[in-house]
Amino acid sequence: MENNHEKLHKKLAHKEDWKQQIISFVLMIFLTLIAFYVVAADLMSGTGLVLFLLFLASIQVLFQLYVFMHMAQKDHEYPTIFIYSGLLVAIITVVGLLTMQ
Repeated sequence: MENNHEKLHKKLAHKEDWKQQIISFVLMIFLTLIAFYVVAADLMSGTGLVLFLLFLASIQVLFQLYVFMHMAQKDHEYPTIFIYSGLLVAIITVVGLLTMQ
């Protein structure tokens, strides 16, 4: 049976987890609003706009993986390896396709 100290520790950890998720959610909404504003106000165009939007999207992917999918926690080594391996394959594929003549 758990003692009061363990219950308090679990409760605080759960509260901290919720706090981190809410902050990340607000940051992702903020990044989405920035992207929307840049496109709607026509502040950028062409390749610069695409690169900027991809940058904001990659930040949101990191938030999704590490906060909402709990990839930063213990026992997530194998999924992390597979995700990074897939990313490496994607980068190699894109670079290979871009350099083909």
